[in-house]
Amino acid sequence: MEVKQKIEALRTELNQHNYNYYVLDNPIISDFEFDKKLKELERLEKENPQYFDLDSPTQRVGGQITKNFETVPHRYRMYSLDNSYSKEDLLDWEQRIQRNLGGVEIEYTCELKYDGASISITYENGLLKQAITRGDGFQGDDVTNNVRTIKSVPIRLKGDYPQNFEIRGEIILPFAGFEKMNHNLIEIGETPYSNPRNTASGSLKLQDSAEVAKRPLECLLYYVVGENLPIATQYESLEKARSWGFKVPAVSKLAKNMDEVFDFIDYWDVHRHDLAYETDGVVVKVNLIHYQEELGYTAKSPRWAMAYKFKAEQAETILNSISYQVGRTGAITPVANLEPVQLAGTIVKRASLYNADQIEKLDIRIGDSVYVEKGGEIIPKIVGINLDKRQENSLPTLYIDKCPECCTPLERKEGEAQHYCPNLYGCPPQIAGRIQHFISRKAMDIEGLGEETVILLYKNGLVENYADLYELKKEQILPLERMAEKSADNLIKGIELSKQIPFERVLYALGIRYVGETVAKKLALHYKSIDALAQATLLDLVLVDEIGERIAQSVIDFFCEERNKRIIERLKQYGVQLVLEERESTVISDKLTGKTVVVSGVFEKVSRDELKQLIEDHGGKVGSSITSKTDFVVAGDKMGPSKLEKANKLGIVILSEDDFLAMIE
Repeated sequence: MEVKQKIEALRTELNQHNYNYYVLDNPIISDFEFDKKLKELERLEKENPQYFDLDSPTQRVGGQITKNFETVPHRYRMYSLDNSYSKEDLLDWEQRIQRNLGGVEIEYTCELKYDGASISITYENGLLKQAITRGDGFQGDDVTNNVRTIKSVPIRLKGDYPQNFEIRGEIILPFAGFEKMNHNLIEIGETPYSNPRNTASGSLKLQDSAEVAKRPLECLLYYVVGENLPIATQYESLEKARSWGFKVPAVSKLAKNMDEVFDFIDYWDVHRHDLAYETDGVVVKVNLIHYQEELGYTAKSPRWAMAYKFKAEQAETILNSISYQVGRTGAITPVANLEPVQLAGTIVKRASLYNADQIEKLDIRIGDSVYVEKGGEIIPKIVGINLDKRQENSLPTLYIDKCPECCTPLERKEGEAQHYCPNLYGCPPQIAGRIQHFISRKAMDIEGLGEETVILLYKNGLVENYADLYELKKEQILPLERMAEKSADNLIKGIELSKQIPFERVLYALGIRYVGETVAKKLALHYKSIDALAQATLLDLVLVDEIGERIAQSVIDFFCEERNKRIIERLKQYGVQLVLEERESTVISDKLTGKTVVVSGVFEKVSRDELKQLIEDHGGKVGSSITSKTDFVVAGDKMGPSKLEKANKLGIVILSEDDFLAMIE
């Protein structure tokens, strides 16, 4: 028993020293003393294997090998942030949220936007359970073994933490650690890494967690999510997370108004260069959690948060040539091929020129000295030309008039900026692009089949459209380059499993122009089957909620094409889901059928999400804002005064939480 107590005491002491060093940046013992205690713990654990504990500080060195990272769904979706590039954008955003909240005064939490790899970490009963990459927001890769090696990520929490919750943040590589890694590589004659962000992201996917442990990664946390959390504001959540043992940068600020937000932005726009890690902007969040819940989300982003991006860095280089890419819809994108130049931590060789109008506007010419910046710090773009360096014999750029892939004359529709190749079914990039879209993660998600393999299959005459995938045989694909026995098995298995993908994702996978994920879901829910959708008229489609004439005409055009009809018939024969799966109905009654109900305020007996579910369970529709079409409002505590005023002005019935619950009982 004495040995066990000694082991536990050493673990507790070393965990505290880890916290002091990696989270507080305030070590109270030397590295030599720490190593000495760690070695003592390692010896005791080795001699007493019955006391093994995965959460021991000795396990931080890694050693687990992960051959394939399992893709798992996020319990709570990881949304992306809307970006703003000016203070005017932020003021417009503030006006939108004030309209939604009814003119109340809003406080904001300002945080730095860390440039790293997004991560979501789950804790249960104070212990690290799972770490998942952002992925596509709906699902990501399980990298728990690798994240366990990051010293600033607590394995065991302290204080009054909730029993179950997730915490989001960024895995980053501080400049000092990045430079040291590159120095070591250069010394042994290896190519150095290009930038800290990509290196941090790549580190998470290393198969050997012992290698991850050698890298000086850190994890900066900024958002707590879960059910019934004891947190009222975003700022409070940061303080709580810090008290539980997480590394939460102390630079965050509670701003009473937008002027104080601007002060924060102005300060860090200058002082960000003094930080130990990369940051590319400021994230502004509505502080009160119940206001966040009331504002909700768009299809992609929270309405209650906005990222302000700092002005992009610029570099000057030479335009060597212009090439033209053909997308899956036939859209032509001109690309500038540049003399390589260092920009915002990466080597830039290419930049988008967008369209013919942009080329004409810039009067850009081969051989010009051009200014390049990263739009939103991500996509390089040309923003200007140094005319003082223009060559005397330079010639204006003539935009191509034929497809660079199939030589078909290009078309440009009235009111559109881009040129298009109309040869939909004969232009190789369009053919391969449609198949690549079909197999993508948000569509059919076919494991074992990537973009390069699609091109191989097409070039070898094995597929000409996505229906051909379902006729592939193992013996046909084995002779392909880099295709081994196991790869071929995985590909065939992935294609077979895709037959279980639900109709709404199949509809998105078909690649109908303008039909993205959200529109595909709406059409699938409305029409229930591909046959019913194919028979819909333009008027029928326009009457569907949020379906405009442009989308409707695109759907009509798709189903008028004989090739598409034949492909869909083949997909039916292969067993692809082209009918909406009958889900068990949650409808309890029809008491609210035809009624639009708006929810506002803070509630005691049920959560806001439960309240919305109850409205739908009784046949009603949840409205996002009060309009003349609103039938009644369910109002909780702290309902916005102007919302209350608008409801009264329109003569809309206002129910309390108790009134509503009594109504549906």
